[in-house]
Amino acid sequence: MRRFAPLVTAVLLLAPAAFPQFATARHPLDQNNVVWDTPGGDSSGSMPMGNGDIGLNAWVEENGDLLLLLSKTDAWDAYGRLLKLGRVRISLSPSPFIKGGAFQQELKLRQGLIEITHGDGSEPTRLRVWVDANRPVVAVETEGGAPTVMEARLELWRTETRPFTPDELQSCRDIQHAEDGLVTPDTVLEGDGPRVAWYHRNETSVWPASMRHQGMESVMGQFSDPLLHRTFGAVMAGENLVKKDRLTLRSGSPTTTHRLLIGPLTAQTPTAEAWRDAALEQAGRLLADDYYHAFAMHGEWWARFWERSWLRVGGGADAEEVSRAYALQRWMNACAGRGAFPIKFNGSLFTVEWRENGEVKSDPDYRRWGGSYWWQNTRLPYFPMLASGDFDLMRPLFKMYMDCLPLANARSRIWFNCDGAVLPETMSFWGLYCNIDYGWDREGLEAGDMVNPYIRWIWSSGLELAQLMLDYYDHTMDDTFLKESLVPWADAALRYYDTRFARDKQGKLLITPTQAVETYQAGVVNDTPSLAGLRAVLPRLLALPEGAIGEEMRLRWTRMLGEVPELPTETRRGAERILPAETFKMRGNVENPELYPVFPFRLFGVDKPGLELARHTYNLRVEKAFNGWQQTAIQAALLGLADEARTMLVANVKNKHAGSRFPAFWGPNYDWVPDQDQAGNIFNTVQTMLMQADGKKILLFPAWPRDWEVAFKLHAPENTTVEGVYRDGKLEGLTVVPEARRADVVVMDPQ
Repeated sequence: MRRFAPLVTAVLLLAPAAFPQFATARHPLDQNNVVWDTPGGDSSGSMPMGNGDIGLNAWVEENGDLLLLLSKTDAWDAYGRLLKLGRVRISLSPSPFIKGGAFQQELKLRQGLIEITHGDGSEPTRLRVWVDANRPVVAVETEGGAPTVMEARLELWRTETRPFTPDELQSCRDIQHAEDGLVTPDTVLEGDGPRVAWYHRNETSVWPASMRHQGMESVMGQFSDPLLHRTFGAVMAGENLVKKDRLTLRSGSPTTTHRLLIGPLTAQTPTAEAWRDAALEQAGRLLADDYYHAFAMHGEWWARFWERSWLRVGGGADAEEVSRAYALQRWMNACAGRGAFPIKFNGSLFTVEWRENGEVKSDPDYRRWGGSYWWQNTRLPYFPMLASGDFDLMRPLFKMYMDCLPLANARSRIWFNCDGAVLPETMSFWGLYCNIDYGWDREGLEAGDMVNPYIRWIWSSGLELAQLMLDYYDHTMDDTFLKESLVPWADAALRYYDTRFARDKQGKLLITPTQAVETYQAGVVNDTPSLAGLRAVLPRLLALPEGAIGEEMRLRWTRMLGEVPELPTETRRGAERILPAETFKMRGNVENPELYPVFPFRLFGVDKPGLELARHTYNLRVEKAFNGWQQTAIQAALLGLADEARTMLVANVKNKHAGSRFPAFWGPNYDWVPDQDQAGNIFNTVQTMLMQADGKKILLFPAWPRDWEVAFKLHAPENTTVEGVYRDGKLEGLTVVPEARRADVVVMDPQ
């Protein structure tokens, strides 16, 4: 009998660094595996998995059928919506599932797979699902039990052309009316041997009309349409499977083992036939590959991933829930973070049908706020990837914005007659503002006059991305990234401020029109996020290695730094506090822009000048919320406020979606399920409580509760890792690599 491929030895070699309560587990990570002893029922009871580009939700229905809802990071339709690929139903006949009998579905984090077991006798039936970490393929295999026939059936819901519903319009921000959008059907290929193949192809595109609508028609010839003829789908085939009908594969005879492979592909091709040829060629390669070797390499990838870093918390139920949340969210990041595009803040790859009060209100393609990338939301999962060492997961974010830079530079010239680039707060993946935010009624408006007051004059986002890029460079010391991404982006962001805005009588920058993120929208001069960003980014750029920037750039940046006004402050309740802007009027949203100097720009923090100023500002903040995209908990941790940071962190890990079974499906809060804003905040908060690293200095336990134990391995600048265990009030086994960096570690007293 063929057995499941053994996991490679590397999986068993991860360093345990465990607490006593972890001792019974084969490995500390295993206690975070998600185990269910009843079927999920529907997609709300699904588990997420993926290889960074291909994702899926897996669940078992009450009849024992396994369902896979397939997704991909680049499956964009003609309107810029991120669609699902389809759904596959896998049935065994006779079914090994007995209602009320033994059943187990386990997400095995270390191995990167889901295992489903029917029965508890000497020969239970097992199904294993994994998405190859190194190849574009989903694999399903079965083993054991009585001989069965497998059927794998494709289920599609885009089966006819129809207009958008009003709800679907909410997930598409580039058309004005529901009737302007069409859901078009998928195509299932006929013939083509023992396989099922299907695709969705964009024969139209919102891109040309959007470029014209936003006044960019003069440069349309310099860019290509990213949506037209984009084609995405998959080929499904397997060992000893034959075609039952155009949607279904079936095993030729009963057997105790089955294997199914699904190979997704996205490509912009001149014809549908060209996509078909490429997809079938890819499927042939995948079927010809050595399955056992591929599975071993898959296991090695996950072993290396979990060995990069860890953060395991003990000391009570709350601490253990934080620990589990951290592990499961890192799993989800890895499952969705290595594709052609960044992680979507509003659900990642793992959205399912919208259900409300038991009613299904949408198909699986719906997500609130649609396909655009909202910077204040998108950034949050990425800052904590630095300390976790997940630098490969950060590259799609940088790539998307660098790909958009030429369009952003052109837009500044056309709209504002200035140089440089602005990072739109709400942006399509090709770099345009959302049409709904730009405004449909253009009567009396010039090109560049934004209608949406919440995002109209937000300029500081480009500085935030420059800050994140600087952090990435400091951690990796990647000179290619420095020259090809960091310096070009930072220079474009700074040129915008330098050439767009005038100076006052003292020669200082006069940034107006502007706003303090979404909250202070009118009457704003010199918003604090912009001033903090300039004050954070410019000195770091000027400190880059000799030769990284030219003399003209250095002189210009030095001049600019001298022209940046001081952060605006006032005396309130007996002490000085930071203001959200030099001039501002009434609040229009629920952010605290006066705390942007703390996060994301880290001008203030533990063991830095001005800590009491920043703490007083924090204490007087207007908005006290900390869920969803609110970054209050991170700011508390950066200011060394351990009790407050812990309270908010614990509340956030408990703030799960009541309608979802998976314990790390957060939200929806302000966004959608699973909410990746809250996920990023959970990740960032616990890391920042434990370690803060700026420049050479590495602070341990700057906001750590003394009654929480922790085993950790985190990354710091200069390709440094810091590993240790804190328990019983003592730090044990501190290991710093390279050893020379140990002198830069400052061990603080937990609080």
